[in-house]
Amino acid sequence: MKKILIISDGEIGEHFIQRTIGAYTTENIYYVVQMKASEFENVNPARFKFYEFDPTSFYKLSNLLKMEFVQVFIAMNNVVDVENTIKNIRAIKKQLRVIVLNHWNLHNEDPNVVMINANEILASRLLDYLPNVPVIAQNVGKGEGEIMEVLVPFGSSFVYRHIGVIEQKNWRIVAIYRNRKLLMPSRRRMIQPNDLLLLVGEPTVLKSVYRAIKRELGQFPEPFGSHLYLFIDMSIVDLETIKALIERALYVHTKFQHDLIIKIVNPNDIEIVEYIKNLRSIKITVEIEYENKNLEEILKEDIKLYHIGLVIVSKEMFASYKIRNMLYESSLPVLKIADKEFASLKDAALILSDNRDLEKISSTIFDISEQMNFNLELHNYMSEHQEEKEQVIEHYNNLSTIFSKSIKIYKESENPIRVLQQKKNFIHILPFSQKLTARKIYSFFTTDSERLYHQLDEYHQIFIPVQL
Repeated sequence: MKKILIISDGEIGEHFIQRTIGAYTTENIYYVVQMKASEFENVNPARFKFYEFDPTSFYKLSNLLKMEFVQVFIAMNNVVDVENTIKNIRAIKKQLRVIVLNHWNLHNEDPNVVMINANEILASRLLDYLPNVPVIAQNVGKGEGEIMEVLVPFGSSFVYRHIGVIEQKNWRIVAIYRNRKLLMPSRRRMIQPNDLLLLVGEPTVLKSVYRAIKRELGQFPEPFGSHLYLFIDMSIVDLETIKALIERALYVHTKFQHDLIIKIVNPNDIEIVEYIKNLRSIKITVEIEYENKNLEEILKEDIKLYHIGLVIVSKEMFASYKIRNMLYESSLPVLKIADKEFASLKDAALILSDNRDLEKISSTIFDISEQMNFNLELHNYMSEHQEEKEQVIEHYNNLSTIFSKSIKIYKESENPIRVLQQKKNFIHILPFSQKLTARKIYSFFTTDSERLYHQLDEYHQIFIPVQL
């Protein structure tokens, strides 16, 4: 049995004693000293011993401290009483650990005296009730933010997502509270509006997850970044295409209303370069790279410098095996511009594959379609994996209700790529997974619609990284 001494005076001390009485443990015996005795309910006399005397009296306190205590708790109202009580304890027990409720910003250099700042505790607890501020466990684990609870708002990008398709790297959803009831998470459980999620993970990762959960539509290219980046390699893109490419990028810029960076590498035509330079404005930055630098090095430097959220390239550049892999490694959304008008686009087409990657990127897809005013079309190629596909369809139908965004579901008996090849005025949106980095020759005998993305190369396409 461990002996613990509680020295109390005032309402907070009494409240602490009552909470201690209610705390279940059979391992501790509590010795309680009060200047004026109080009555407490449900006291177990075998676990609690009460004394009434002034702890600033050295003689009286020294008699009690003849016993071996593992800890002393001091919760008193008067700063002088606290200081004298600590002095008495130290005169008798040099190494005894003392926990002090500190109302007065007292400082103590004794390593065995722990000052609990009452003002900090109250301010921290009040902070928990502020909207849009994550609630962090203060007295669990390291207390550094590795345990967090987040309320899922109605318009969150996490609403109606199955837990199994949320990529949880260096963090986990460990519990869900719904209607004041605890639900244990499972892969098939769907997150609902106003769910309270209990998260565990790296503090820096949880801060990003918190922002992602609270994010609503109209923020893209956030959370990937805050700027659009048009990347033109003039050794790959012919001069006739460059002006049309820039015009379409400018149109996208007006829709997303984020700053645009135009980066030219391998410049080889003075007239085109001058035309691009004249586009400079408060919202448009133009950079010409005259040095013969590695493309991957240029992109990595610019991602950090400009906080890029969307990379825009021509279909010729995306067709390059090396550049496509470089873009995949950037973990950023990529808009591939084809030789078609952009302003006339009406629909965003999604092809449902046997995996559930479309559910993972659904919030980004809805955000893009909202800002670009696209109608959503989900093409479901009937196959043997219909159960998982139906869950993805359910997810998209739920999101369409939340965001008041219509979506059409097409059940295709033939390859939907062939169906889309007959369609006009649409953009193809698909997950940017590693399988898209393979050389095209390896996709000739596949039935995977994602690996066959290049069969829709004549259409604009957006590739979204499969991540949080």
